[in-house]
Formats: sequence, structure tokens, C-alpha cells
Amino acid sequence: MRWVAFMPLRANSKSIPDKNIRRIAGRPLFAWSLEQAIASQCFDEIYVATDSARIRKIVLDEFPASVTVLERSAETCTDTASTESAMLEFQRQVSFDVIALIQATSPLTHANDFRAAQHQFVTDNLDSLLTAVPSKRFFWTKSGAPINYEPAKRPRRQDFEGWLMENGAFYLTRAKLLQETGSRLGGCIGIHEMNAETAIEIDDETDWIVVEQLLLRQISSRLGVSQIKAFVLDVDGTLTDGGMYYGPAGEALKKFNTRDAHGLQLLRENGVKVCVFSSEDSPAVAARMKKLKIDEYYPGIKNKLAVLENRIKSWGISLQEIAYMGDDLCDLDCLGRVGAAICPADAVPEILQRAHYICTRPAGYGAVREACDLILRIKPGAAALS
Repeated sequence: MRWVAFMPLRANSKSIPDKNIRRIAGRPLFAWSLEQAIASQCFDEIYVATDSARIRKIVLDEFPASVTVLERSAETCTDTASTESAMLEFQRQVSFDVIALIQATSPLTHANDFRAAQHQFVTDNLDSLLTAVPSKRFFWTKSGAPINYEPAKRPRRQDFEGWLMENGAFYLTRAKLLQETGSRLGGCIGIHEMNAETAIEIDDETDWIVVEQLLLRQISSRLGVSQIKAFVLDVDGTLTDGGMYYGPAGEALKKFNTRDAHGLQLLRENGVKVCVFSSEDSPAVAARMKKLKIDEYYPGIKNKLAVLENRIKSWGISLQEIAYMGDDLCDLDCLGRVGAAICPADAVPEILQRAHYICTRPAGYGAVREACDLILRIKPGAAALS
């Protein structure tokens, strides 16, 4: 079957201006769930549909190689237009068997949620699926009638089975069902249960504040960055775009990003050691390291993990206090051992599966700066980002 992911983004948000592209925990709101959809590797293609040139540019800046942006008609972007109208418009443009409607306002969605939901969808031969969270709240109508319990037999919370509350994170729908009914849900419906914290959809400023703190805590827990004392990174495909450029005399040239350099400098100013590994011994890289005043540069490495273990003994720190960033199979052993495993958006699939954090940007286009900013954002006592 052909699986596609679809995220509709419109320009005008009434509750929070520019909500979909406003930065939360350092990234645009839409990027959080979209990045997890990419990381899940559940989808043959991932699409965003928007009526805004500004949103189009930001999406392509964040995901230049992973997401296709389509035009969204004005009719599907009004305050009264249904999400299904955007889905049906999309279906007229793109062929698929199953569509995942992803909500930008649910940034706490994880790649594992997509994987588990897809497995359930296939195993149970479902027509559609929704996401929900367990709730043990007691509900009433406005007229004062109980909905889900008998007041005279009020159960103890621990004995109350409760209900499932739709959280709107994402939906899976077969193309045939959508086309025939015009609805995202119908036929044989399944429910994927998510963590209770994902019940919060961002509709106002209070939701925003709560979710931002949850995102920062989530990243901190996943990476352990509060303990990071050294940032070790690869060169080709991490600090550079992986391309090889040759001058007229046959010398190999490499392209670096100046923002990456500033991020590394900020880390050092905030007490985080910076170390660079390379499997090649390139004069161009050596010159760049000298320019950046990075003394811990080790070229021509065949076994990166062995060198890393040697360096941590010299530094007097543990592997759990290391953040490592790489993009290819030669980095896999290191990424599997350190406290914080980070990779660019365009890393190979094996690395994407292993990383704790996948940057929204590809190598050579600010991915290293994004990693540096992430570490600084959560590191206790770090200076404000410039």
C-alpha cells in the first residue's frame, strides 16, 4: 500500500497569530510532529498544503529534502471550512491508499506513535484510526445530567475504567473511505492510545506555555543534555553537506556553514568542550579547524569509538556526558554509546533510527547550529542564545 502523510497549514490563526509557524522550544510548531513522521519511516511521501507563501518558505527551509509543499485553495482555508475539505482537495492531486492526517497543534507526537498505529491499522485491517488518551474524569451535560457514571454509585478513581478522549494528534484513513464518505473516520475504526500529556492541543497561550515546558523536559530527558560536557561531531555529512568540490589544481574543497561555527563557539563559551572527528585527512578541514581554533581535531580516524573512549579518559568524563553528532554508518557505534545521539535531517536510515534527536536541517545547512542551540537551551546556567 502507498502511505502518505498530510499536514494542512493555513495562514490565519484566530486564537494565536501565526500559530503554526511560531517557534516553540526553539522550533516552528509544525516541525515537531512533522519531524517525527519523517523519523518513523512509515510514509512513502510527506506533504504540507498551505495558502501562504511565507509558510511554504519556512517549511522548505526546515525540511528541504523530506517534505513536498502543495498549494491549498482559499475555499479550504476559511474559518468554516472543514479539514476534510482540504483532505479531499489533496486526494484529487495525489494518489494514495492510506492517508495520515497530522495536526500541527500536537507537537508531543512521537515516531513510535506512527509506527504503532500503522501496525495496528494493518494487523486489524482497519478502515480508519484515531488517536486518543485515557481519561478518568466524570462528565456532565450542561443541563446537569451525568454522562459517564452514576452519582449515587460514585466509583473510586482507581476502580473507574474511564473513557478514551480523542486528542487529535493524527488520523489514518483509507482512500476509498475518504472518497466515498467525505469523512476521515468510518468503517472499521481503531484507536491508538497515546500518553496522557498529549491530551493538550495548543489553542491558547496557556496551552502554549504548558506544552513548551513539556517539550523542553522531553528533550532534556531524551538527551540528558543537562549533563553534557563535550560535543563530538563528524565532518563530512555533518559539518559539511557531504559534497566534494575540486579546484582547478585538483585540490579538494569543502563547504562549511558560518552559523555552525558560531554555534560551536557559543558551546565553548558556555563550558562545553568541542571535539571534531574525521575519517579523512583533509587540508581543507585542517584549515577550517585552525580558523575555528578547535584544538581537539582528529583526522584520519578508522575506529571512532576507540578514539572517543581514549579521549574521555583524558577529559575525565563518561560517555553519558557526551553529545555525539554524525550522519553515516561509521558513526553508528559512537551514537549507540553516548548520552546524547544527534544527527542531521538527511542522515542515513540506520542513523535516523538510532538518534535521540534528529535535526530539522540537513548537513551543511545549519544542522550543527541547531544541535548547539538545543544543548544551550537546556543546559543549566548557559548564556542566552545570540
